[in-house]
Amino acid sequence: MQVIAFNGSPRLKGNTQMALEIVLEELRANGIGGELVNICESDILGCKACGACGRTKDRRCERADDDLNSHIAKMCAADGILLGSPTYFGNMTGQMKCFIDRAGFVARANGDLFKDKVGAAVAVNRRAGALATFNAMNDFFLIGQMIVVGSTYWNVATALKPGDMEADKEGVETMRNLGRNMASLLKKMHR
Repeated sequence: MQVIAFNGSPRLKGNTQMALEIVLEELRANGIGGELVNICESDILGCKACGACGRTKDRRCERADDDLNSHIAKMCAADGILLGSPTYFGNMTGQMKCFIDRAGFVARANGDLFKDKVGAAVAVNRRAGALATFNAMNDFFLIGQMIVVGSTYWNVATALKPGDMEADKEGVETMRNLGRNMASLLKKMHR
């Protein structure tokens, strides 16, 4: 089994990546492979609303000037999908929004490509706004008929400077529990 995690932070090795790595660490400890993709390195562009994905139904976005199609292929091959974003002005980053919009349109145009996969969102904030970010990313899973897994609290962490997340003990434990819960669900689904 494999889980693909997408980091929507423009800051490499920041707190959002740290949160996702904690979840992936727990998955790996439970025998499930994991890969982290920093979408800021892909320079994902916005949706043009051209409708080509609905006409061609080839599991691809017509826009081929970024890495979105390779990310969609990875999501199709994975058993689980993690999305992570810091909170920018009360919601996810622009990079994550572009990613969700285009991948979501392609998935829906092709019969809900990610249906029955396990999904989980992780949000990091300085002080507030993480729940709106968390909920907005979960909408991607819910509209795609995916199975959303939770933890012992909402999958959020509080941090500002890179590395601050380690001081949020409850946030760290929430991420660990999320990884364990995701592993448990995936194992049950693949018996």
